[in-house]
Amino acid sequence: MNSFTRALRRKSSRRIAAAGVAVAGALLLSACGSSDDHSGMSGMDHGSSASSATPSATAKAGDFNEADVKFAQMMIPHHEQAVEMAKLADGRASDSEIKDIASKIEKAQGPEINTMKGWLQSWGKPTAMGDMPGMDMGDGMMSDKDMTELKSMKGAEFDKMFAQMMIEHHNGAIAMAKDEQNKGQNADAKKLAGAIVTGQSAEVKQLKSILDRL
Repeated sequence: MNSFTRALRRKSSRRIAAAGVAVAGALLLSACGSSDDHSGMSGMDHGSSASSATPSATAKAGDFNEADVKFAQMMIPHHEQAVEMAKLADGRASDSEIKDIASKIEKAQGPEINTMKGWLQSWGKPTAMGDMPGMDMGDGMMSDKDMTELKSMKGAEFDKMFAQMMIEHHNGAIAMAKDEQNKGQNADAKKLAGAIVTGQSAEVKQLKSILDRL
């Protein structure tokens, strides 16, 4: 074999080896691409599963019963009257504690009214119960005559009547809230009921103390 033939064979061997490397590389890339595609599909399947669990969790969080509905429907007008009474303190009350309590009532119960209206809307229930049977008896609601009389008061007379009326009004709300705690199902409604019992019980105690010194 001459030197020219040997050189030609070495060159041919190098070409075959290079072709083998190229084929192996292509096969490797193909395998990696297939693996990535599979991973991507798995991710989509998992995401789809996670989203399908959300509606049931939301539905569970919104569980309610008739006691919850009644609580919200009755407490809304109850709160609205308390806010109306609290607003009357501006320009009429003379006692600093009465002014402070009136301000707290307005700031706390206004947002609570909106919260309860939101519940009823999400539950597909009306915000009112028609004529609200029993709302003028045993629940602390004031009559139109009571409200007219309170509006006519000023200074110490207003302070005293406001305290007396708000004690009765709060006691009615506390009774309604305790009823919700015992009979309600919705966690948010029961939580608000607990806050009403705690907050308004403290205000009743403070109002009685104010009456004692007026």
